[in-house]
Amino acid sequence: MATTELTATISDAEWRVMRIVWTLKQTDSRTIIDLLEQQHDWKAPTIKTLIGRLVKKGALATQKQGRQFIYTPQISEQAAMDAALMNELNQMCAMHRGTALVHTIDQLELSRADVQELITHLQAKLATAPEEVDCDCLPDGCEGSCAN
Repeated sequence: MATTELTATISDAEWRVMRIVWTLKQTDSRTIIDLLEQQHDWKAPTIKTLIGRLVKKGALATQKQGRQFIYTPQISEQAAMDAALMNELNQMCAMHRGTALVHTIDQLELSRADVQELITHLQAKLATAPEEVDCDCLPDGCEGSCAN
């Protein structure tokens, strides 16, 4: 399954499991359960179900070590985040994606380095950006009904 397809099928709860595994690089189910029980009011069987689903989806690999299973991510965190964000953006009217990104940036806590990187990328993007982005809501465009 491609990263884009995989991230589209990962639930919010499964993302929480993945974040733990990405952070730890590899871990056992007991550690995942302990951490998620501290963060949420989830029970071990629920967490085991989430882990099992992620293994079936190909997001996690499992290896038996003695009596426990060790889980490692099969997709990179950055690739998964990029694919998930693009999936969300692709659901929006092309004319409004920029505004949605601006509102998102306004709400995010970003480091100075992140802000500078955004500025650099936006300055480079400005050189080739069209004057206006066409609506993609209807097959023949929106004829102005999507205008801001």
